[in-house]
Amino acid sequence: KILQSVQQDFSPSKEHLADLVGLSRNAVWRRLRALEQNGYIMKKVALLDPNKLGVGLLVFIHIRTNQHDAEWRQSFASAIKRFPQIMSAHRMTGDLDYLLRARVGSMTEYDALYQSLTEKVPLSDVYASFVMENLKDTTELPL
Repeated sequence: KILQSVQQDFSPSKEHLADLVGLSRNAVWRRLRALEQNGYIMKKVALLDPNKLGVGLLVFIHIRTNQHDAEWRQSFASAIKRFPQIMSAHRMTGDLDYLLRARVGSMTEYDALYQSLTEKVPLSDVYASFVMENLKDTTELPL
């Protein structure tokens, strides 16, 4: 119950959280501390509005490569970490090798990201899908 509640909003007081989960304030504090120490709570962050910050265009970048050796993988991982626009990167099974999720302000900004990425590391095939509407976008894990 504590983890479910803090996924929705970490800002309420320990007293409010205690009322929500039916425990004392001290019990909630001890459990939260234990959850953090044991790695269940990785970090506490604020979720920002991308539209208000000028990065409202969400793009999924699909990547295929002919190179799968350790040196190339390390080079690729190093390159994508240098781009703050790339918010997540995943090595995939199936036809697609990698899937990147990025936030940019415009198609022009995406093109600059694309050009910079392809200059840093050789890629076989890159294509993008742009999100037209968010139907569901959550950070909450199913508990």
